[in-house]
Amino acid sequence: MRDLAELDVWPERMPPPPEVLVERCREADGLVSLLTDRVDESLFAACPRLRVVSQYAVGFNNIDVAAATRRGIAVGNTPDVLTDSTADMAFCLMMAAGRRLLEAARSVPAGDWKTWEPTGYIGTDFIGKTVGVVGIGRIGEAFARRCRGAFGMRVLYTGRRDRPTLDRELDARRVELPSSSSGAISSACTSP
Repeated sequence: MRDLAELDVWPERMPPPPEVLVERCREADGLVSLLTDRVDESLFAACPRLRVVSQYAVGFNNIDVAAATRRGIAVGNTPDVLTDSTADMAFCLMMAAGRRLLEAARSVPAGDWKTWEPTGYIGTDFIGKTVGVVGIGRIGEAFARRCRGAFGMRVLYTGRRDRPTLDRELDARRVELPSSSSGAISSACTSP
């Protein structure tokens, strides 16, 4: 991008405060925003040169698209850019939790681990278990494919509609979440 435009890149780990974002965008033709940036009518009014907002995220809930459209400002995002990375991380976290990875890793420097233990921090096996995916969008589907392909897990999912192709390819099944008085959702890997 530096070859094509003059850039002002925010250098901090935390996003800029709204007033700083506005100040730094006053003379900008474009803005690459984060999902934490509020991009709305007040920002557009303060930054009359803006012609494009490109969201550095999949969604654009933080952008007033209608206000941008009224002003002729194009809005873009990066759909599907993090599908595989997010599914990988969800799979990794499931494995780490099930295999008690953090507990095991903490036991070594704490001096608790002495020698090989047949049942120490073994956790649960995943082969052939059932996994539930709440919301089977792009990321949920990618996660389900990892579970089915790598471990032969049975896949149950919730979603707005049936997914016949997914059902056929993964031998998956759409289910309804049970009603709960607390509204909480429980998830676990279970035996087949």
